[in-house]
Amino acid sequence: MSGKIVLHYFNGRGKMESIRWLLAAAGVEFEEVFLTKREQFEKLNNDGALMFNQVPLVEIDGMELVQTKAILNYIAGKYNLNGKDLKERAMIDMYVEGIGDLMDLMTVLPFLPPDNKQKQLANIESKAKDRLLPVFEKALAHGQFLVGNQLSRADVLLLEVTLMLQELFPEILSTFPKLQEFQGRIKAIPTISKFLKPGSARKNPPDEAYVKTVKEVLSHLFK
Repeated sequence: MSGKIVLHYFNGRGKMESIRWLLAAAGVEFEEVFLTKREQFEKLNNDGALMFNQVPLVEIDGMELVQTKAILNYIAGKYNLNGKDLKERAMIDMYVEGIGDLMDLMTVLPFLPPDNKQKQLANIESKAKDRLLPVFEKALAHGQFLVGNQLSRADVLLLEVTLMLQELFPEILSTFPKLQEFQGRIKAIPTISKFLKPGSARKNPPDEAYVKTVKEVLSHLFK
């Protein structure tokens, strides 16, 4: 295992995209190994790299980390994106869990049949407007960041999820002025600005080719 950070996943967003966002926000370079064949996944499994037979997998600091939340927690702790104390960490955790609930709904969206997809879209829009966005609009009335006076993983993931929502519902932030201002501030951070430019490791919205690859590599999940 080299000293470089290596991400093993598909050439698409999925559960790895938030990890890419967090590393990019921290200004950390990483390499990616894209899974395109079932054999690659089986080799990782057979080599003992996948504790629960799942990806994402991140090689970092001599470890093979799996489970998205564990990976995000480690990166946030390593690069000072977890707040200044336990109380701030608890608030960050709560915000991140709320963001994750909505992110999970969007992650499975490309894999749903057309009828279910429309229902899921309506569910996503409703939960975002009625539950998620009002919480963050209120939180941002009191400061530049969600928690404390410095950037945290909650801020990074909030920018990610709101941009994803705008891809689906372009006007969804129209009644949330604090969130619009927040987006502008966080986008202006140099490391994040760089990640948002073409040619970065940021992935495009999932397309048919991505869905096809995931289904082939993880065929045991789609039987």
